[in-house]
Amino acid sequence: MKKILVTGALGQIGSELVLRLREIYGANNVVATDIRKVDCAVVQSGPFELLDVTEASTFTTIARKYNVDTIMHLASLLSANAENNPLLAWNINMGGLVNALETSRELNAQIFTPSSIGAFGPTTPKDITPQDTLQRPTTMYGVNKVSGELLCDYYYHKFGIDTRGVRFPGLISYVAPPGGGTTDYAVEIYYEAIKNQSYTSYIEKGTFMDMMYMPDAIDAIIQLMEADASNLIHRNAFNITAMSAEPEDFAKEIRKHIPSFKLNYDIDPGRQAIAESWPNAIDASAAKKEWGFKAKYDLSTMTEDMLKKLEKKLVQHAG
Repeated sequence: MKKILVTGALGQIGSELVLRLREIYGANNVVATDIRKVDCAVVQSGPFELLDVTEASTFTTIARKYNVDTIMHLASLLSANAENNPLLAWNINMGGLVNALETSRELNAQIFTPSSIGAFGPTTPKDITPQDTLQRPTTMYGVNKVSGELLCDYYYHKFGIDTRGVRFPGLISYVAPPGGGTTDYAVEIYYEAIKNQSYTSYIEKGTFMDMMYMPDAIDAIIQLMEADASNLIHRNAFNITAMSAEPEDFAKEIRKHIPSFKLNYDIDPGRQAIAESWPNAIDASAAKKEWGFKAKYDLSTMTEDMLKKLEKKLVQHAG
């Protein structure tokens, strides 16, 4: 990777990935793009371009302008938002991906695009979900992700494009606010623990989902993109995870730092239905074997770091 273009650069993943990439590869070698522009570190620290990923010609024009050899395509509508507006989700998630792949084909650029545990469905084995298994999702987001996995495989086999990707679990970050995902409760719970010592979860007690702390997710992207292509059997949509947890697990860890913390429930039927269609815990052995994936954070170490960083952030904002 020498010249990298990142779409959705102001989103949950992009806002941290861009800064990390600029540290490694140099600020001028990482072009951040998004449909909006705000005054923030991503915009200030290197090249930034406005880009609606559904506009094919603009996508390719920007990539050519900077002579990019790598595209990290993160722009998408997340699970809960996608279910509320399925046609918009299809247009952004699939239309944007096609444009990213076509741009990669024209420039012969390597491309990363994330899939998700949302690509699985209620008929997928829920425990130790295999790398290769039945995928019949019942959400528009899930349909987009399965379609995207297949499309990336197609561009690799048909055109020889170096496509790579992972199936992200729920991602937890103190940097960007929640962005309309089903697993966002696992971010919100930390904010509310610090602000109010209580949280009302929209996900039911006992609902397990895979999760990962954002530093591990960022490392996984970079590690996969730098991996020797000859070692990659699956290429796209590697299962990765750091922990499988339910709301009470988060509460238990938070109480080690905030003993008065209380967890309540007010279930959102829509997001609960999505959560129940996803696995309880996935098998990440293919990623470990093919490119050495290993998460550094578990629930305990993540909680400690998350509370410390978030408290500092909230104090700064209050000041």
